[in-house]
Amino acid sequence: MGYLIGVTVLWAFSFSLIGVYLAGQVDSYFAVLMRVALAALVFLPFLRPRLLKGRQRWVLMGLGAVQLGVMYLFFYQSFLLLSVPEVLLFTIFTPIYITLLDDALFGRFTPFYLITATLAVLGAAVIRYDGVDGGFWMGFLVVQGANLCFALGQVGYRRLSAELPESLPRYSVFAWFYLGALVVAVPAFALLGNAAALPSTDVQWGVLLWLGLIASGLGYFLWNLGAVRVDAGALAIMNNALIPAGLVVNLAIWNRDADLVRLGLGGGIILAALLLNEWWVRRRSASLA
Repeated sequence: MGYLIGVTVLWAFSFSLIGVYLAGQVDSYFAVLMRVALAALVFLPFLRPRLLKGRQRWVLMGLGAVQLGVMYLFFYQSFLLLSVPEVLLFTIFTPIYITLLDDALFGRFTPFYLITATLAVLGAAVIRYDGVDGGFWMGFLVVQGANLCFALGQVGYRRLSAELPESLPRYSVFAWFYLGALVVAVPAFALLGNAAALPSTDVQWGVLLWLGLIASGLGYFLWNLGAVRVDAGALAIMNNALIPAGLVVNLAIWNRDADLVRLGLGGGIILAALLLNEWWVRRRSASLA
């Protein structure tokens, strides 16, 4: 749990740093490429290829491609459509996606999740009731794409880690995770990136270095390490702990003029949807026990 708490504090600043210094100023595909490449550099010196079987390497690379590569592509685009508090609030669905993915793996379907999803959409509308437009809803959907990728990566890494011996030092193989993300980031920038919108100030380069080496490099390693050491319920809770932490940072430092009443009401409805979902999950688990 200590790893998850530490990374939550670390990541709480990432949302605002991206929204204030990079979004709309630095090409998002280049930002993704830089973060992934710098994170890979942190762990490449420790890589011991022979410690993983061929299939395990491909699985770990695939998880990195989804949880980091594709997720970042969605994530950075969302800041062009939404404010930082909105991006934060809409990440609240990740635990629901984790549950849905578990259902899919075991061949189940729970219609109750449609009710909680509808409530969550209502909360999203309250946040922007005087300005809901196509761009807002597109941003909402883009964040959900990022949430789904992040959830899939966590569930997948937990399952992969269960196959690995406990004595295996995870830092000696985690570079495969970032190399998988590079497989997504490099062609994305080559095909869709804008070379005319590279960082132009020391602050922007500094933010990218911090996000790549610390937030991504150390952050994702420690988060996934912590994810396999707690139960699924604790992991779901920590996925949402980032939201209030990130909001406090953003509202206290960069967004002091935000409409706190509307933001709180909409966020409360979204939180109620999540709590209702978790109540249902616990109730169903108790009935099956």
